Amino acid sequence: MIKPLRYLSISYSILRIQGLSALFKRIYRKILPFKKPSPPDKTHLATHYFPLNFVRVNDPEISIIIPAYNKHLYTFTCLESIYKHRNEAPGFEIIVVDDFSNDETTQMLNQLAGITVIRNSTHKGFIHSCNIGANAAKGNYLLFLNNDTVVTRGWLNALRNTFSDFPDAGLVGAKLIYPDGQLQEAGGIVWQDGSAWSYGRFDDPNKPEYSYCRAVDYCSGTCIVISKQDFFELGLMDVRYAPAYYADTDLAFRVRAANKQAYYQPNAVIVHFEGVSSGVDTTSGTKQYQVINHDKFYQQWKETLKSHRHNGELPELEKERNIHKRALIIDARVLMPDNDSGSLRMFNLLQIFQKLGYKTSFIANTIEYHDIYTRQMQAIGIECFYFPYLKSIHEHIKKFGHTYNVVLLSRADVAEKYIDTAKKFCPNAIILFDTVDLHFLREQRQADITKNKLSQVSARLRKQQELSIARKADKTIVVSPIEIEYLKAEAPDLSVELLSNIHKNQETVTHFHDRKDILFIGNFEHPPNLDAIEYFIHDIFPKLHQQKPDLKLIIIGSDPPEKLLSYASPFIIIKGFVPDIKPVFDHIKLSIAPLRYGAGVKGKINTSMTYGVPVVATPIAMEGMNLIPEQDILIADTPEDFTKQIIRAYDNESLWTSLSESGRINIEKNFSFSIAENQLQKILQRNENI
Repeated sequence: MIKPLRYLSISYSILRIQGLSALFKRIYRKILPFKKPSPPDKTHLATHYFPLNFVRVNDPEISIIIPAYNKHLYTFTCLESIYKHRNEAPGFEIIVVDDFSNDETTQMLNQLAGITVIRNSTHKGFIHSCNIGANAAKGNYLLFLNNDTVVTRGWLNALRNTFSDFPDAGLVGAKLIYPDGQLQEAGGIVWQDGSAWSYGRFDDPNKPEYSYCRAVDYCSGTCIVISKQDFFELGLMDVRYAPAYYADTDLAFRVRAANKQAYYQPNAVIVHFEGVSSGVDTTSGTKQYQVINHDKFYQQWKETLKSHRHNGELPELEKERNIHKRALIIDARVLMPDNDSGSLRMFNLLQIFQKLGYKTSFIANTIEYHDIYTRQMQAIGIECFYFPYLKSIHEHIKKFGHTYNVVLLSRADVAEKYIDTAKKFCPNAIILFDTVDLHFLREQRQADITKNKLSQVSARLRKQQELSIARKADKTIVVSPIEIEYLKAEAPDLSVELLSNIHKNQETVTHFHDRKDILFIGNFEHPPNLDAIEYFIHDIFPKLHQQKPDLKLIIIGSDPPEKLLSYASPFIIIKGFVPDIKPVFDHIKLSIAPLRYGAGVKGKINTSMTYGVPVVATPIAMEGMNLIPEQDILIADTPEDFTKQIIRAYDNESLWTSLSESGRINIEKNFSFSIAENQLQKILQRNENI
């Protein structure tokens, strides 16, 4: 049985050897997910045991390789932090390469369970130890991690997911911070003379410029990930740089020479006690090799370095020197793609801008930061600006407008607020007004149903607003051919382009006979959705329930009001917001879209079809979506028709299967990423040809 270890927890082990009374003060509050413990009394310290029992994984996805030379408390602290977050990450193994330590490292490691320990017969140094660990690794990816580090929540998933989000990723590094919370490195810049900068050192790590994923010259070997196959094909870490320094920079350059990229991933936050392993004096010890190996590196890569700027010149541009086109998108709020169709469309559109070679920046009109959704955008390389680092969008446009090639203003109220400033201060940009849907058309249809005179007036004012913005913009974007016709009828002189919803078909294996019940999905901040489901519950569901008493109506969507919640029953299940809709769609038989008014393209129909779930909808719901009734979708005008069509598809396997397949085909033909990419290229063509 593994004996418990006589080591203090993270706070006290490092505090004790460093004597830093303010250590982790900011990190506890802002970054690390665990709470600061109360200091134990002196009598408790001697029995404060922390056994670490890692579970061995036979087929790990990632091999975490930790070279360690002495500093046993740091090594234990590093391992303890990994242990605390072990359930957040994909399957991994830990390999500690004990580089002939002469302190208590060996004794400490012998008491740990579930890790692989390799003990060098002589002191070989960091580079050789990394290569030794790589040769013993079983994982598809190798993660090299200094022993004087502390990992934080979500670190491993963030690093691994970068390879999925960026197909050209060859190496990924983390955001490094000092124990006092200051930034240590947000990726590295290598200058023309071969010298290197840790970008952002000693600054606030939460600033927007340090918080989005981007391609970089290199990332510190303190924490880097590379595929095992690439690592061995590239020849491992170059032993010419032994015992340490510049091997990580050289590896990143070899990755880039192989037509891949090194990426900096800010959502992987690592606390690094810089200088613990090798000191800080560059005139002696291992640290002196930082100077010696600089010259080796320069001689190896001096031809490549000719395209780099001189030392210290325009670091804000040099940090991403390959960026030549920039797009700024301003929307009403932080995008929440799992909450509403508009957010999903814009989130996907941002990625298409990136694919077309644009550095893509995003600002919410609220200038807010969201711990989940802002970080989600930053993880895939979207630069997000937010308070308190941004206090005025107008001021941002005035200061940086000349750098943008595209400015996209989403929704009428947002566009009205910023279009004049954008036209004045963005001389190199094409100004796009993205309607999302024609608000005046939706509001007019709502007024026609409610017969409300104030709503009629509001719709007319909305039309004036949208037409005024459209005349100022270089191009106006709508999501359906129907809306192009409406705008052209109102103002034939407008330049109007189509850029619809953007979706990807999802895999599903659940067959017809294993499915049941019907689904309504929609964000209830959007008035047409609440009107639609109330109409269905009052006028349609009673008739349906009479004929199919076991059938349930499942309702999912953000912000269901109390009035809607009051309809809940054993047969009307109101789930509210569901973070992962796939399990719902994998088992639902039909989706409904009983909209009585609206405009644009209906995300609820698109989403259902991506999962192969047939839809029964009103004519207004299917408008502008290139859907053929009876082939792609079932259409119903009255409560009686709705009931009839639901029962038809619910009971007829052949009809259900045909609708399911046709719906997926419609997505590929009209709403896929490739279709949207072609549409956006066409829209931007004028600006790019100037």
